[in-house]
Amino acid sequence: MTCEAISGALDRAEQTGTTTQADAALLLGARGDDLERLLVLASRIRDEGLERNGRAGIITYSKKVFVPLTKLCRDRCHYCVFVETPGSLRASGEQSFMEPEDILAVARAGAALGCKEALFTLGDRPEDRWPSAREWLDEHGYGSTLEYVRAMAVLVLEETGLLPHLNPGVMSWAELQRLRPVAPSMGMMLETTATRLWSEKGGVHYGSPDKDPALRLRVLEDAGRSKVPFTTGVLLGIGEDDADRAEALFAIRASHERYGHIQETIVQNFRAKPRTAMQNDSDLELQEYIAAVAVARVIMGPDATVQAPPNLTDPHELGLLVRAGIDDWGGVSPLTADHVNPERPWPHIGDLAALTATAGFDLRERLTAHPPYLADASTWVDDRIRPHLDPLVDPETFLAIEDAPVVGRPFDPRVTPVLATRASTAALSPAVADALSRAASAPAGLSDDDYLLLLEADGADLDALAALADEVRRETVGDDVTFVANRNIDASLFSPDRLTVERVGALVAEARSLGATEICAQGAVSGGPGYDYLDLVEAIRAQAPEMHLHAFRPPEVHEGAARLGLSLAEFLAALRAAGVDTVPGTGAFVLDQRVREVLGGPSVLTVEQWERSITTAHGAGLRSTATIVYGHVESPEQQLAHLRRLGALQDATGGFTELIAMPFVPLDAPGVTGTRGGPTLRETRALHAVARLVLTGRIDNIQTAWTKLGMRTSQTLLLGGANDLGGLLLDGTLHPEAGAEAYRALDRSDVARLADEIGRPVRQRTTDYGPVTTPSVSTSGAASADQDPATVRGADAAREAGAAGSAGTGAHGGDGGAGVAVPADRERTDLISGARLP
Repeated sequence: MTCEAISGALDRAEQTGTTTQADAALLLGARGDDLERLLVLASRIRDEGLERNGRAGIITYSKKVFVPLTKLCRDRCHYCVFVETPGSLRASGEQSFMEPEDILAVARAGAALGCKEALFTLGDRPEDRWPSAREWLDEHGYGSTLEYVRAMAVLVLEETGLLPHLNPGVMSWAELQRLRPVAPSMGMMLETTATRLWSEKGGVHYGSPDKDPALRLRVLEDAGRSKVPFTTGVLLGIGEDDADRAEALFAIRASHERYGHIQETIVQNFRAKPRTAMQNDSDLELQEYIAAVAVARVIMGPDATVQAPPNLTDPHELGLLVRAGIDDWGGVSPLTADHVNPERPWPHIGDLAALTATAGFDLRERLTAHPPYLADASTWVDDRIRPHLDPLVDPETFLAIEDAPVVGRPFDPRVTPVLATRASTAALSPAVADALSRAASAPAGLSDDDYLLLLEADGADLDALAALADEVRRETVGDDVTFVANRNIDASLFSPDRLTVERVGALVAEARSLGATEICAQGAVSGGPGYDYLDLVEAIRAQAPEMHLHAFRPPEVHEGAARLGLSLAEFLAALRAAGVDTVPGTGAFVLDQRVREVLGGPSVLTVEQWERSITTAHGAGLRSTATIVYGHVESPEQQLAHLRRLGALQDATGGFTELIAMPFVPLDAPGVTGTRGGPTLRETRALHAVARLVLTGRIDNIQTAWTKLGMRTSQTLLLGGANDLGGLLLDGTLHPEAGAEAYRALDRSDVARLADEIGRPVRQRTTDYGPVTTPSVSTSGAASADQDPATVRGADAAREAGAAGSAGTGAHGGDGGAGVAVPADRERTDLISGARLP
């Protein structure tokens, strides 16, 4: 690069306050006068953000203890000194995992010193590599390392009051959901997006399955979808170049722009360590590091938090990091070492405050979750941890109350139902109280005006509506939380060069081994000899003639019929004869033509086409789901009209098995503009409750769209009119990407825990809500003769059903089980393409 190119990139950044990825790669090379200009720019951007957010002149840190839960790991990073082998642990008298009493000893000592954070750090899924780790977990009654993490987080909360920040490496969507109730924040370093460092021999991440950049980027996405305040960052000096560094920072920014969840971006410099493969490599040069920190600030912008670890830079050089735009020092411990960088002691907090003051800033203590997330805690923090968190939060700044006592409190995992009832009418608006009184005896008998009033309910009115809907749910279908064990297949992949007939058979066989009773196939089949809709049905049926096939949405039915020159009735009859059992009722959106034109334009079926497809399917003996997508451009009047229309269709055909109310997610519909950006929780609760009332006596089952809503909101809805969770969406290990909503899968223990936390039993069902009579199969694929999975009750049953973890429900060991360890020869096969993968 030339000085002119760097100067030009600086000119553009100074004019706009931001930069492009190409310019960022240039700016990383700034030195001398150019670096000085870059530092001035980074400081200016940082200061603008602090001023805007009411924290002018403040740099933050978190007072913590470091809890190295286990030093075993299935990865083999070439620079890591944290990780040990079972042999080295035995030699030093250590066990595979820290014992609970040792964890508490550290946490109690930290609490006595005024710490408020317990940073849990550990190797990734050591039980997948080391038999001794598996044996320790088995002996102590834990199905996985992450299950132990959750239990120890609760123990620290209850016994000491320290707030857990969980940093256990790669987590699946479901694992993030499991851990969210016990920690205000979590984290995982992206490190780099340079795939060659993972896939090629000699790369620092070669032989480390959890360091695949694509996998780690997916964790960032899942954390965003799960509404977890998340810490991530880059590690510089491990073999990446400036283009890689810019790419990684832009990837972090892009994820944050989608979800708003990146609470801090760490820019960490490589420090060589003895006993590692990189012990003879040079540390990252200071000016190179300072330039990278400044570029990170320019990329991330004024409202982001940029962190640099203060122990990895010499004290007299920390002022350069401040000039480079940092506004946070991260966690600093007055007690425990930095177990990842043990050769670099933490600065004393008093010394750090003095150095920060020399740079012109005040040092203030924050909590594990940063102020913007605590200011909107109802969105970002699970309410079950709020009793532990709220006493430590300054209600004005949302920083830590520095002299607040840290006190252990009982952790209650239960999600309690809203206590409002129809009897507590004093707190209700008169009109709502009157409507609910009449709905109690005739839930489906209210007027449109009554239902519209209830759709706008809030506060105590909404709580009372939800309580009534819950009563109607209990009277209609009982207390069981139901689910179906299924596997998705994206039918649009079905083709000779992507998802072949043979590979479909393999996916179906794997689903059967995981205990699935349903295959759900959706997507427009591309066509071609041997690869049409009926061919896909035949491929599935050939492998599993006994399995329920739920396949093809109304748009696909129309397209398939037109392709074959058949009427809808003829095509649906052919599908049923070939082996389709039920059809999805998706694509309904809102049954109002103007709304549909806004959402999908001419490619979306008209109201008449959708209704004709559904009624024709029902007439052919193919039952279907009913759906509504809400929270976009529709009005309450249009929501109610949609529910009324579904009720009328059910009166005519009796073919709907359930209603699935799906929130509009803008990120899943990038071409749709002008919407209100998705529903609020208030709207979601009101719609599900009103749907229960309107459809009473017509559609008995109301399902929560857990992949879009998350588990905590799903629990809220199950206490407010809903009764069903839908499908587990078992990914398997052969090719998770072959299914829609891949990598968002549950296992039976997830469902059991969810139901137990709301005090309800759980029951596995068939697609059409019948009893499951197939032999019990665990989520790991092992047959079980002593347990019927159709009814799993309570936490003990959850342990029994899921003790083996959810092996097979994630391509990378995603849900806590055995996963897929990368073999020694680094070869595995992509099921779709047949290509060799590293």
